Amino acid sequence: MPARTLTMTRRAEGTTAHQPTRVVLYVRVSSKDQEAEGFSIPAQVRLLREYAASKGFAIVREFEDVETARMSGRTHFNEMLGYLKGHHASCRTILAEKTDRLYRNPKDWVTLDDLDVEIHFVKENEVASRNSRSSEKFMHGMKVLMARTSSTISPKKRIRECWRRPAPGYIRVLPL
Repeated sequence: MPARTLTMTRRAEGTTAHQPTRVVLYVRVSSKDQEAEGFSIPAQVRLLREYAASKGFAIVREFEDVETARMSGRTHFNEMLGYLKGHHASCRTILAEKTDRLYRNPKDWVTLDDLDVEIHFVKENEVASRNSRSSEKFMHGMKVLMARTSSTISPKKRIRECWRRPAPGYIRVLPL
């Protein structure tokens, strides 16, 4: 199912209807280990370039980070923010693989929301913008908070939580 396109036909001043939408790509892995284990930057870039081509978008810049998004202040994320601020009239669209690749902390989410950009989360089949419906904004906010939570819980604790004793009146059912 293709991503639902919201009613966002806003054009930059001086452009005509036949000019493609200018976009930036943002790709990220959390660590050098992740990059080596197959959460590859090239796979993300390939996916986003194919998506841009299918939508007729013109890619003007690509930004890549190999660091955690748990805290704000990533090098190339901040560079992307600077680019979007400096080219607000001509480029207002970001392509990212999914929510947790773009941000895992509420501060980055609010920062991008304040820039009034349109964000395409390709694998999630979602487009987020100021014109999104309130239910879509709510669900996107939940994804940001889930990404934040999963980045703050250690892998050992995640396993422990899955195998804790069930609440009174419930039984543990193991998957087949």
